[in-house]
Amino acid sequence: MLGMSSRALSFGVIAEAYERFRPGYPAELFDMVTAYAARPVRTALEIGAGTGKATRLFARRGIAVTATEPDGAMLAELRKHVPESVRTVRAAFEDLRPGERYELVYAAAALHWTDPEDRWSRMAALLEPGGVFASFGGQIQPADPAVEVAVRTARSPFMADDEIPSPDGTPPENDMQWPGTELQRSEWFTDVRQAVVERRLTMSARDYVGHLSTVSAYLILPALEREEVFSRIMRILPATVEITADITAHIARRRRE
Repeated sequence: MLGMSSRALSFGVIAEAYERFRPGYPAELFDMVTAYAARPVRTALEIGAGTGKATRLFARRGIAVTATEPDGAMLAELRKHVPESVRTVRAAFEDLRPGERYELVYAAAALHWTDPEDRWSRMAALLEPGGVFASFGGQIQPADPAVEVAVRTARSPFMADDEIPSPDGTPPENDMQWPGTELQRSEWFTDVRQAVVERRLTMSARDYVGHLSTVSAYLILPALEREEVFSRIMRILPATVEITADITAHIARRRRE
């Protein structure tokens, strides 16, 4: 799989946990994307579909989704949960070749794993002129600042943080975040928009640690260190954890030829 780092391909070993502990995507996100399209969306290509959390959002609303995923274990888990209408392809974004074009191409918490070289010309080649590209995702963290600090302190001997830095170095205080910044610079896309879907969820302490077990920063730790950091975090958590799970979406339109 071209351009895929070991961190990007670390999820297959925990495919079932990924399905169990990662939250799905709300209908509000589907409404946002289709309202932007301003026309019926009948076909879509998903980049890095994982276990199909976002696949279900679009496929269950009548869109013919082709879901691509480079990891075989993740793809096998996806196939257990998506409608039969979903076409699945084992492939990284860089393996896809121009051919069929789609009205929508989207990536859910996966775009940062793609190779930046020719990313947007490749993306444009998969879209119909006037078609829509969408990327969405976001960090999950405790809503209580005191709990968030306690988690950060517990993991500090093992890692500075568990986030993925902006691929193009955009500072977090900027109004426009990545990948919107790259889309604005691309000759292939126009009408770039950024929006946030706010979410607050509640989960047990064990389920919160289960979620952390699906985060790449923890997955790449040696097994003993990973067990130790999870044990430390578990000890400082309240029985129930309220979390912030906002989704930041970036949407753009492929320029017409």
